[in-house]
Amino acid sequence: MHIGLLTREYPPEVYGGAGVHVGALVPRLRELVDVDVHRIGGPVEGATAHEPPPGLAGVNAALGMIGADLSIAAGVGGLDVVHSHTWYANLAGHVAGLLHGVPHVITAHSLEPRRPWKAEQLGGGYRLSCWIERTAYESADAIIAVSDGMRADVLDCYPELAPERVHVVRNGIDTAEYHPVAESDALEREGIDPARPIVVFVGRVTRQKGLGHLVAAAHRIDPAAQVVLCAGAPDTPEIAAETEAAVAELADVRGGVFWIQRMLPRTDVRQLLSHATVFVCPSVYEPLGIVNLEAMACGTAIVASDVGGIPEVVADGHNGLLVHYDEADAASYRTGLADAVNRLLADPARAAAMGAAGRVRAEREFSWATVAERTVDVYERVLAESPIRD
Repeated sequence: MHIGLLTREYPPEVYGGAGVHVGALVPRLRELVDVDVHRIGGPVEGATAHEPPPGLAGVNAALGMIGADLSIAAGVGGLDVVHSHTWYANLAGHVAGLLHGVPHVITAHSLEPRRPWKAEQLGGGYRLSCWIERTAYESADAIIAVSDGMRADVLDCYPELAPERVHVVRNGIDTAEYHPVAESDALEREGIDPARPIVVFVGRVTRQKGLGHLVAAAHRIDPAAQVVLCAGAPDTPEIAAETEAAVAELADVRGGVFWIQRMLPRTDVRQLLSHATVFVCPSVYEPLGIVNLEAMACGTAIVASDVGGIPEVVADGHNGLLVHYDEADAASYRTGLADAVNRLLADPARAAAMGAAGRVRAEREFSWATVAERTVDVYERVLAESPIRD
């Protein structure tokens, strides 16, 4: 079986969960089937590059993506299945399926209708991204949702889809890469004291990740704890300025606030997670949240919102605490975040026990080898069900 995997992110150019997913999945898939990777962007090892046409430089970014998608579609002949990741590559998969007469599989990492704030970043391109996603999803031979919550969202957003076409294959975690470590030099370089309690956030500066809620909640978090925000790549200049002002205000009223805006190497992230008393995931929308799996694998207790697929990873009272998110009541949500964090800070033994339970669960339930096997099962199913095409 010969698969074309279509993506924007591919190592080393990874900035979000979809890129982490693709980077971890491809080597495992290649143990089972032949995989050609086609990615939007410049050349990287292990993938064929398709850059937006030069004639579209300087126009809305979504148009550039469409140009690159058409290049991908033209370059993936002779395959058995095309498998696209995120709206950036969904049009490539849809057009390739039509052009070459092969099944198109989509992995749903997020849904454009659930992310209206993307209009701040893309302008009219957001309407294009929504159209691309809808067109691709409603025509796809199969959709892989990364959680049960994501599957429900897919069927809610796209009710024309037959439910049997939407499969659940949860994300995985490499527990050999993410594991508890004793080293603390990465913390010390940032001025973080590993002997004091630490509350950590890791994520992009985007509405989806709820960083603004956490910064507001941190005014109520025990001042004895250090608050470490590993947060960069803002979606827009406006959210960058908003976040800068909020973090500055927080730092004015409490000590121990550290904002790391650059992308850290995995070794440094592993240290931060391992030494954290609590990892916080305040996302307002999260299909699963690989970052929660990373924290679990490092043996860290989690406080997270109860949205999307997060409750399938963070078992409330077992490996973390869930806080109810209500879009209409931000104040209550922020209070709930602070209270949950403070409960674990006040009971480090409980936090440690939750972290240990999370590590066990990560090892037992979230293997990338299993993700690859179940993905190939989907390929085999669509090939068996697809009519013979020209």
